[in-house]
Amino acid sequence: MIEPRRAFLGLGSNLGDRRNYLRHAVDAIPDLVRISDAYETDPVGGPEQGAFLNIVAELNTALSARELLEVCRTLETEAERVRIERWGPRTLDVDVLWIDDETVAEPDLVVPHPRMFDRAFVMVPLAELAPDLAEDWTDPDTGEVRRLGPLSTD
Repeated sequence: MIEPRRAFLGLGSNLGDRRNYLRHAVDAIPDLVRISDAYETDPVGGPEQGAFLNIVAELNTALSARELLEVCRTLETEAERVRIERWGPRTLDVDVLWIDDETVAEPDLVVPHPRMFDRAFVMVPLAELAPDLAEDWTDPDTGEVRRLGPLSTD
């Protein structure tokens, strides 16, 4: 059995009631330790679309990377995410960002997330929870990241 270790998920929403989608997902994440503040960011890549609300969740979990990916997919399904266009608008996007002492390189799962260090909308909230993972990070100027505060408030 795998010993529990630190893991991080990135969550974002830019359709409908973004806060509600994120709150519902957070409530269903197993082994949750805490979440970052919410940040609003302009979309990176893809078609023209509305701003995202982003958070990072910290877990202390014995789940494998594959099991965490299944958690992510379940959360997206429960939020009725529809995959029509790559990087298109979505009710909920959940990615496995990091798992301490675990590396995965499979066609449908790469851990650490291959683009996390290129995305301020991931690294800024991640730095709140895990400054050790962000200490050498330099913002590649991928757009403004506006801190909105705790997810539970407006």
